[in-house]
Amino acid sequence: MKTTISSTLLSLGLMLAAPLPPAQAADYAVRQTWTLDQAGRWDYLEVDPVRHRLFVTRGDRVQVLDLPSGKVAGQIGGLQRAHGVAFAQKLNLGFASSGGGNSVVVFDLATLQTRQEVKVSGQNPDAILFEEGSGKLYTFNGKTNNVSVFDAASMAPKATIEVGGKPEFAVTDGKRIYVNIEDKAEIAVIDIATDRQVARWPLAGCEEPTGLALDAAHRRLFSVCQNGVLAVTDAASGKAVARAAIGKGSDAVVFDAASATVFSSNGDGTLSMIHQDDADHYAKAATLRTEKGARTMAMDHDGGAVYLPTVVDKHFTVIVATP
Repeated sequence: MKTTISSTLLSLGLMLAAPLPPAQAADYAVRQTWTLDQAGRWDYLEVDPVRHRLFVTRGDRVQVLDLPSGKVAGQIGGLQRAHGVAFAQKLNLGFASSGGGNSVVVFDLATLQTRQEVKVSGQNPDAILFEEGSGKLYTFNGKTNNVSVFDAASMAPKATIEVGGKPEFAVTDGKRIYVNIEDKAEIAVIDIATDRQVARWPLAGCEEPTGLALDAAHRRLFSVCQNGVLAVTDAASGKAVARAAIGKGSDAVVFDAASATVFSSNGDGTLSMIHQDDADHYAKAATLRTEKGARTMAMDHDGGAVYLPTVVDKHFTVIVATP
């Protein structure tokens, strides 16, 4: 009997001493909803991990919320159909794409004051990306099928890159930039050193790819498609690796390396969560009910919180899902 008790206590001690596993998809639930103001346009949002703020594009402005409270901290005005936000932390600068103005609004990250507005070399800049290694800023121009490149510190134009279709979201691994081409169901690959397109990869079975995420460690790209498909692509070769079912109407995807989980925010009112078993194998999606229209999102990777904007009862609302 003493041996049994001792063994049990020893086992319990080992269990308590062992590190807790990362949060799993099944642990997620909607914990909060932040009701902000009247309904209006919105698109992408981004978490500033340094200042713990959430930047949400809201049509004619970027609304800034403190985290984790959700209280309004300020805004950046003067935009027309705002789409995306990017940060250059070492420069203390933020950038917002103004689709209707065919421009980029540059602002101070600490004070949120506008520094300047710069025209792009195309029309309807949508996604926007700062590449830290080169110090370059890229805007992906939806109506002219091209990409504008700037020196982020001076906002001097450096190049215009033709991509042969409507560019959507983009990611970088430090050497290349990958961008979904929505109307061609392809991924375009841009070499950062030369600012030239070097490859185009088909996304078979994927209709209108929008959101894009990168698993840098395993070199895997995740494209979300409007027909309820997640397409996984080898970022080295362009080879199709896997396909998985997600909700319909997705416009954003995030890969969380800590939990090895792909998150897809879907306009049908669901959040799809797919565990990466290894680089080439993916579990069946777990589904969390959110709200209809919650198609874009951002994640705070420090705690795993996911922020999903939509309209609820005619009010702009941010849904907060956490483990």
